[in-house]
Amino acid sequence: MNLTAGVTAAAAGITALDTVGYLDMVVRGRPASDVPAEAADEVAGRAGIDLGHGEEGDSRRTGLGALLGYTAGLGVGVLYGLLPGGRRPALPLAALGLSLAAMAASDIPLAAAGVTDPRRWDAASWVSDLLPHLAYGLTTAVVYDRLTRPGRRRGRR
Repeated sequence: MNLTAGVTAAAAGITALDTVGYLDMVVRGRPASDVPAEAADEVAGRAGIDLGHGEEGDSRRTGLGALLGYTAGLGVGVLYGLLPGGRRPALPLAALGLSLAAMAASDIPLAAAGVTDPRRWDAASWVSDLLPHLAYGLTTAVVYDRLTRPGRRRGRR
């Protein structure tokens, strides 16, 4: 178990996910998704919290939506770090597993809340969701491996 490595690796993975997502916006000229803000609105509403109206409310929804995404990504890293046993799956399998876990951690609650319906997504929507999560999984797996590989001392290659 290595909670610190899991959180650290997930933070790097979140950075990779955001980078790929923003690059997609730049390359294809697509707007930012409204889904995180809608999820924030749903979560706040269920908790009995009024996020407000106008620009201030929109800013709260945007911020809370991003924080919900970070929570999902960090949560996946925490769970990965807490897996028992000293051996992890091979890097490609770990990367794929972490990618799928991160997608599930974000998409299943959104679908369950009725914020989105992946069954209705077109191919471009699936690619926009899949590629950033693959970047998350690969980065998280590589960083975790580098942080926990036995016999490696810092600063040596």
